[in-house]
Amino acid sequence: MPEAAVDIRDLVKRYGATLAVDGLTFDAAFGQVTAVLGPNGAGKTTTLESLVGLRRPDGGTVRALGLDPHRDAATLRARTGVMLQDGGLPLGARAGSVLRHVASLYATPRPVDDLVERLTLAPFLRTPVRHLSGGQRQRLALAVALVGRPELVLLDEPSAGMDPQSRRVVWDFVAELRDDGVAVLLTTHLMDEAEALADAVVVVDHGTVIARGTVGELTRSTGLVRLTVPDGLDLAAFGAATGAPVREAGPGQYVVDTPGTPETLAALTAACAAQGAQLTSLDVGRRTLEDVFLDLTGRELR
Repeated sequence: MPEAAVDIRDLVKRYGATLAVDGLTFDAAFGQVTAVLGPNGAGKTTTLESLVGLRRPDGGTVRALGLDPHRDAATLRARTGVMLQDGGLPLGARAGSVLRHVASLYATPRPVDDLVERLTLAPFLRTPVRHLSGGQRQRLALAVALVGRPELVLLDEPSAGMDPQSRRVVWDFVAELRDDGVAVLLTTHLMDEAEALADAVVVVDHGTVIARGTVGELTRSTGLVRLTVPDGLDLAAFGAATGAPVREAGPGQYVVDTPGTPETLAALTAACAAQGAQLTSLDVGRRTLEDVFLDLTGRELR
């Protein structure tokens, strides 16, 4: 067995004149959840598609379970579970037929009844895929990805469109896979999902890795103070008065990158008072993965 479940070195992928992936390098270990995070267009989905042989790299090397996704496609397919954004499910087939058919392709599949129960698929097993809701289709796609008892699972936005109860079931399933020694590669726009599940985080932007580490390593800092001032603040004057970087996270919501010491809090409240601004809430805490992600990739819409 290879040391790393996924080993990507200097991956390059172009679409015409567009450089979608630009020298991307990272690996993913067995028995861990590795979250690959990035804004839209960062190259995440192209990277996953390269891992499963749907895209042929223009440069670099890609290995999954020590195998070449193109040369060893058949062997790799039998050992890998894949859940991509579009699902790849046949729209005209009934949900139960799809799952049973995929299970029949494996020598020792996970019991279909177990997946049906765990992911609450029974209410729509006889429903054609095209008539499933987004969340139902996601649960079916996850069952299809897991029925073959894969050693490597690639999950692209696995809980998109799901209600909170379904999300929790998916999270529990992912944690079980990790505990069983399966390598899980996860892409998600939900920072709370990544923070809850990931053992390792890789942040990608403009087709290359810009940060990596554990959630704790990436969020380690002196702290943050969050303020709510409904009438707004003059940011320049506030920053000058407190000597700390401040940004507006939303209407009337401000984040100050500073430790929440008594002296700091006194300076912040004094700066609000100097502007005649009513402070309605103040929260002292650590930086979240979302804070780090926005700092690294920017706050503008892509």
